[in-house]
Amino acid sequence: MHEAKDTARALVRIGYDGRVHKTFRAANAKERFDNEVRVLRYLEEQNCEFVPRLLEADDEQLKIVTTNCGARVERLSDEKIAELFSELESYGVRHDDPYLRNVTYRAQDGRFCLIDFEFATILEDEQNDEDSQRSKRENVPSVAVPVSGADWTLHWSGVTDVGRFRPNNEDAFLTIAFDRQDFTYLGREGSAVLCGQDMIFAVSDGMGGEKSGEFASRCTVDNVVHMMPRRFAVSPAHFKAEIAECLTVLFHKIHMQLTMLGESYEEGRNMGATLSLVWWCHDRFYFGHLGDSRIYLLPKEGEMQQITQDHTYPGWLFRHGKLNERELRTHPRKNVLTQALGSGNQFIDPQIGEIVCQPGDQLVLCTDGVTDGLWNHAVEELVRQPPKSLEGVPAANRLVQTAVAESGRDNATAVVIEVCNPA
Repeated sequence: MHEAKDTARALVRIGYDGRVHKTFRAANAKERFDNEVRVLRYLEEQNCEFVPRLLEADDEQLKIVTTNCGARVERLSDEKIAELFSELESYGVRHDDPYLRNVTYRAQDGRFCLIDFEFATILEDEQNDEDSQRSKRENVPSVAVPVSGADWTLHWSGVTDVGRFRPNNEDAFLTIAFDRQDFTYLGREGSAVLCGQDMIFAVSDGMGGEKSGEFASRCTVDNVVHMMPRRFAVSPAHFKAEIAECLTVLFHKIHMQLTMLGESYEEGRNMGATLSLVWWCHDRFYFGHLGDSRIYLLPKEGEMQQITQDHTYPGWLFRHGKLNERELRTHPRKNVLTQALGSGNQFIDPQIGEIVCQPGDQLVLCTDGVTDGLWNHAVEELVRQPPKSLEGVPAANRLVQTAVAESGRDNATAVVIEVCNPA
């Protein structure tokens, strides 16, 4: 068999007879398997001819076998893509992942087809659900609805500093918002109501000879913008698994690009970067991380928590209780990364997860230039209860200014996010 796709979510192989073998994996695998089987059977009943035909379905192995709808399409106009998915709806199914990656071309009859229906909705089911909910609403008295995450406001600040000894700044940070239409770069400070948009905050620390580290960190944060899907939309039952896969793919693509650039230009050999990122999406914070930059959670009630793992050998020792914070900070290998984007690493395994936040909580993203100058308790104190001399100074600036004053041996970058109820 030929392997067509191997991701955390699914393994797809093409048999010698041309049939497609798809095995479902990871979160909600059974639910996604059941949904695709049901949708494909429904479309067959509707005599839809531009989708795969289900040949076999194995409930125990979560595997389906379908007919082959041709090769994936690399380029197609937005108008044609919209036309194809609109045509599908005329057969009673809405594809909840309506993008080019799910379009193929069948050469034998010159027909564009649609594939991958694990995220799809049979419209008559949706209508039945709406009718049922409407009926319930008409017979149940209204109750007060708590404020959802979509109504929260985020306050943020971000800053980077070259430090006192480095000739150039190899750090970079990113604050952006995006919706179905476009990306918007946010300022160093600001506030925004979360309704109707996703937001991403990230820090990156580059490494390499001469100015290749500076290029690596800038390339990393720029590619977050270029590679994030502009219209990422899946059914509510599945978005957690899809977002985790999206972040994983993002990290691997950036890794491949930095590796390729490092191999293509002698001055960029072994250049690399860390990346610590949080993504507000579907009323949740998700994060991705690789390297020794950090993400901290400062809950409204309780002590500060380090969400990310330092990808260093001393970091591993610290997590397993073999080093304390003082020993970690002074370990001779504390700056030797075991994982980073590019930097000659053959494989990477980014840390991906979800952060549960409530109004009053704060998140801190920072590079190692901040943590080199500040102990953990100092980070927490500067964010929660700054000294009078720094009152009125944005939280990220407080961290970076103090870190540079205390150490300044490295570039220092921080982004601080505060979750607030609507005014």
